[in-house]
Amino acid sequence: MRITELRAVPISFRVPEGQNVRLGIGRAVKRDAVLVRVRTDEGITGWGEAHHGRCPGAIAKLIDTTMAELVVGMDAFDTVGVWNRVYRMQLASHGMGAAAALALSGVDLALWDIRGKACGWPLYRLLGGASRPIRAYAGGISLGWQEPASLAEEARRYVEQGYRALKLRVGDTPKRDVERVRAVREAVGSGIDILVDGNTGCTLDDVRRVMPVYEDLDIGWLEEPFPPHDHRSYADAAALGTVPLAAGENHYTRFEFSRLLEDGNVGFVQPDLSKTGGVTETMRIAAMASAAKITVNPHTSATGINMAASIHLLAAVDNPGYFEGDVARHNPFRDEVGGIPYTLDADGCVRPLEGPGIGIEVDERFVAAHPLIEGPCYV
Repeated sequence: MRITELRAVPISFRVPEGQNVRLGIGRAVKRDAVLVRVRTDEGITGWGEAHHGRCPGAIAKLIDTTMAELVVGMDAFDTVGVWNRVYRMQLASHGMGAAAALALSGVDLALWDIRGKACGWPLYRLLGGASRPIRAYAGGISLGWQEPASLAEEARRYVEQGYRALKLRVGDTPKRDVERVRAVREAVGSGIDILVDGNTGCTLDDVRRVMPVYEDLDIGWLEEPFPPHDHRSYADAAALGTVPLAAGENHYTRFEFSRLLEDGNVGFVQPDLSKTGGVTETMRIAAMASAAKITVNPHTSATGINMAASIHLLAAVDNPGYFEGDVARHNPFRDEVGGIPYTLDADGCVRPLEGPGIGIEVDERFVAAHPLIEGPCYV
């Protein structure tokens, strides 16, 4: 089966007024995604998602030109061969550029979708897994910077929906971060796991100030307090307390995860299937993490394609951690691109879809109705 067409489809929607969650990287005003469609000479079409990288038009152009030039005509089942060709001709020879890794991720996801559709198997079976419950936490663009009482009320709603773990956004000021985290712990009690995410906006002094309180409040992890290249700050922060650090959503390919794991400063790794190289590469990263006795906890991207694929992968590895549930009140990319990608059970867990491939049947009418909107997604 040969690849005959590779096409990127950038899409956007405006975040409704009043639902503009504020994070360390700004206030969300729109959401973007880059869908990737791969067609074959046997009539099977696969869909993937490339993270937009805050420049969806550029990522789409890269897919339509460079990626297409490299992979059209190749065997659609040869995911390793496609990955290696893009690595050799683009990533290795022209730098480990993030844009190329994002683009390749979407292509790889689409190829795995094709493999599953060709044999009629869901992705988790192709990967050697089984349908099993995967713990989920309430995350996505939610639980942001707001008044402590308001944040505590939002957290209670997610617990009422069945989530047994929550991720709060920190990285504001140590005082305000502590007030918010304390308010949520008091609201949900000791039986709910609380995770916190600094969105790369913390200083080492910030971590020094908040760490004792996070220890007292039994926080499960402190995610991305620093940019991914700030290796020294991760090393210093890891020695400041017992709350483990987490990172990985902005690390690309196994080569960057290799140092992250070798440094030994994080307790959890968080590759994003739409960023780090797709299913092919994330399975390699998961194996590396397994050797280090660390769980893999994928970062979730924008659409149901990424979410469903992440659950499939977690059901197929021996070191699954959390699935990041997207609990944004309004996300048609989650709910309408191709149907609901997951449901939460009474134990706060999700299971992989049973349809062939990733299990998402993309609604091309929806896609056509949400063309790219130029401009920033955070302000």
